[in-house]
This record gives sequence, C-alpha cells and structure tokens, in this order.
Amino acid sequence: MNSRTKILEAVARHRPPPRPHPGLPSFPAPGNDLAARFREAAAGVNATCLTGSLDTLGDVVRARYPGARVIAALEPDLLPGTQVIDATTAPAELATIDLLVCRGTLGVAESGAVWVRAAPAGHRAALFLAEHLLLLLPADRLVWNLHQAYDRLDVAAEDFGVFVAGPSKTADIAQALVIGAHGPRSVTVYLIPDTKISF
Repeated sequence: MNSRTKILEAVARHRPPPRPHPGLPSFPAPGNDLAARFREAAAGVNATCLTGSLDTLGDVVRARYPGARVIAALEPDLLPGTQVIDATTAPAELATIDLLVCRGTLGVAESGAVWVRAAPAGHRAALFLAEHLLLLLPADRLVWNLHQAYDRLDVAAEDFGVFVAGPSKTADIAQALVIGAHGPRSVTVYLIPDTKISF
C-alpha cells in the first residue's frame, strides 16, 4: 500500500457522518410593496420600470422609442410589431431589431431582474442583439428574492431562460462604465397591474 492510498483511506475513515441537506433558507420580504422595491432596484441597474395597462402599451412604445423602425413584438396580440421573428429567422436579421417586446415570467424585487424565456423568440440571441428591450410583466408576478424565484421556476423544463437585470454594462476599459456596450442599450419593464396576460 503506497502513501497515497494510506492517506485516502485515513481520510475516508475519519469523514463525518452524512447529514441531510438543510434545505434552502427563506428570507421574507422586508415590506409589502414589492412593486416599489422592484422599481428602486431596477433603477439601480439602469433599467426603467413603468406601470400601466395594456391599453396604453402602444402609446408607451411610441413615446419611448420614437425612432424605432424595426419592432419585433413576440406578443402580437398585445402589440403588433413590424417584424416577425421565429426559429426560421436568419440570425443576422436579429441585429437589425430596434426594439424587442416580450413577456417576462417573473420579476425579482430585490435585484430588479426579470426571468425571460427565449423560446418564444426562436433565438436565444434575440434578447442580446436587439437595441432595446421592453419586458411585459404582470405586477402579481413579483417575488422578493432569487430563493423565491427559483422555487417558482422549473428551470429543468425551460429550453432556455435568463435573468435580465437592466441593459448590458461594462467598465473594462479605463474603469469607465459604458451602458449597452455588448447588448441592449436600454431595458424597460412594463408592470401591468391587471393580469390579462396568461403566462
């Protein structure tokens, strides 16, 4: 028996007995107004959070993105876009999208992040190549933290999903923070008080 084997056997003999997993801790929200906390956190990551009904969604798009010519709306029943994208869309076309409108599955009040499924776009890259993102999120789909988010999400059943927390940022060069350097230049979360959207 060599020294390596002796050491490993000694370690194995002195391992502590196995114990059950303690489970994920629960951290209750410090307040009841998740929407207010979400707006604050979203602002902290350079995102904009608006609240409004589906009836005024078109007005919001026209006011916030007056120069948008290519609007890929993944929810044409809620907002007709100017371009349809799906799995057959050539990836190069995604770079021409001025505004991508899509649904968020849930939002995390603690961080201002929104879980977005990429499947409806047909391309994962659509979320990152569009110039601007507009995420639609029912206000009743807010949770306090990531613990609660992962408790609700079934990530194993998702084809692909991602937490989006504001526009892309980098400060690699000269420690100057650049917004939108390698992804969407802006992210707007549109909180909808009613729940006409089915998720």
